[in-house]
Amino acid sequence: MHLTSLLGFIAGTLTTISFIPQVLHAWRSKSCDDLSWAMLLTFSAGVVLWLAYGFRLWAMPIIVANAVTLALLLIIMALKIRYAAR
Repeated sequence: MHLTSLLGFIAGTLTTISFIPQVLHAWRSKSCDDLSWAMLLTFSAGVVLWLAYGFRLWAMPIIVANAVTLALLLIIMALKIRYAAR
């Protein structure tokens, strides 16, 4: 693996796993009130664009990191909807 790809995977891993504590916090507290829809939707749009960019370049670090980040964002949004109904 080239150093550039290794750096990309490390950077992608670190930025992606930063969402795991938020998912766990939302799950445990059963609250997402402190997360704004504007931030979640704007960030998700950016992640989708990064994912498209990664596919255009066929850059696996970009594709993997942003696919996992998008999945975590979708979980957070689903929890926000679920817990808002309470």
